[in-house]
Amino acid sequence: MSLSVVILAAGQGTRMRSALPKILHPLGGMPLLQHVINVARQLDPANIHVVYGHGAEQVREAFAHESLNWVLQDRQLGTGHALDQVMPSLSDQDTVLVLYGDVPLIGTGTLQALLDQAAATPLAVLTAELADPHGYGRMLRDSHGRLTGIVEQKDASAEQLEIREINTGFLAANVGHLRRWLSRLDNSNAQGEYYLTDVVAMAAGEGIDVASSSAGEASEILGVNDRVQLAALERIYQRNRATQLMRDGVTLADPARLDLRGELRAGIDCAVDVNVVFEGIVRLGDRVRIGPNCFIKNATVGDDVEIFANCVIEDGMIGNGSRIGPFARIRPQTRLAEQVHIGNFVEIKKSHIAAGSKVNHLSYIGDTNMGSRVNIGAGTITCNYDGANKHLTEIGNDVFVGSDTQFIAPVKVGDGATIGAGSTITRDVPANELTLSRCPQQTRPGWKRPVKKPESGPAQD
Repeated sequence: MSLSVVILAAGQGTRMRSALPKILHPLGGMPLLQHVINVARQLDPANIHVVYGHGAEQVREAFAHESLNWVLQDRQLGTGHALDQVMPSLSDQDTVLVLYGDVPLIGTGTLQALLDQAAATPLAVLTAELADPHGYGRMLRDSHGRLTGIVEQKDASAEQLEIREINTGFLAANVGHLRRWLSRLDNSNAQGEYYLTDVVAMAAGEGIDVASSSAGEASEILGVNDRVQLAALERIYQRNRATQLMRDGVTLADPARLDLRGELRAGIDCAVDVNVVFEGIVRLGDRVRIGPNCFIKNATVGDDVEIFANCVIEDGMIGNGSRIGPFARIRPQTRLAEQVHIGNFVEIKKSHIAAGSKVNHLSYIGDTNMGSRVNIGAGTITCNYDGANKHLTEIGNDVFVGSDTQFIAPVKVGDGATIGAGSTITRDVPANELTLSRCPQQTRPGWKRPVKKPESGPAQD
């Protein structure tokens, strides 16, 4: 026997009021469906089948990186009909687990418990006890507590509506039995659909003991039908991630004001202030401190780094003991070595900066290889773009660059060179020499600043 996972994801999601298919809306930086696929992968299934419909091509393109069996449901006639589309691809001896593309927070532990129940009986369903069960199908049990069926909200009697145990929709079943039950479904119900839930009554009618297990957390079974629900799940997701980070040893100034839209790994004694967003894959070393309102994406940050407020770091590497910001931007393909200082309103793009160098104020460094112990004065820029191509600036070790200097790339600066403030460097600079380019300062004695002529007003009586 083997496990097959079927993810039902064909719904149109009209309440999202969006051209984007519902299952492609992001939660924590990933499409809803990706969360479900990731959980399914952790169960080590033989295959994953996705029943899709609305936005078919767009959905398939979004998951071209995944190895999935796509099954088209061209007409949405209910969950039973959707699952029936996959049955030709399944073997009677196998177990099938049914998941939903718009229920992204389901946990692996909860699903494994359901599969454990299904190992001893042909059908197991996941239930939950809710204080407010409105909108959910209710679980029907006999006087001995055995499951006898599921009644949908619209088909339930007043007495059945009082039941608080609800159907989550998740189930695990033997494929052979399930195939037989699906062939007997009809759509004689309030919605005119083929309900997958009807198989519970069929199994019970055959004398089969239908097993059940409960969701670990109520949030695991919450689905997304509109943007309000999506926002609510986003906050639950972020709260869960923040809780795990703190348990792993990260100090968060306010767990409610952190957004993690990818994967974050942190060393010991890291501290993160409010309104920080992590995206993609981020690695923090030990004792990293991050100030408020920072955005960090696909970055590796070394030990003992301090990132001050309002910094943006994207696709970069920050060496041990470096200081960044405030208000600094590290753009893609930037590599900073140990003890580098990048100060306020400094932008670094596609540059390598060696150990101990400083770019502290109001500067742009792009397409540059910079040596060690370099000091870059305020207002320095590398003019790396000629309108068609990018060019390289190379700065050696122990270089001092005065404020308001422009490097017209391509240009090389030798080790130990000093460049006077206000210079425009258009040629290579020799090592250990002072280089500057300035117009001579002039004073014109007796010069008078122009003044405005008085404006003529209207004639006075």
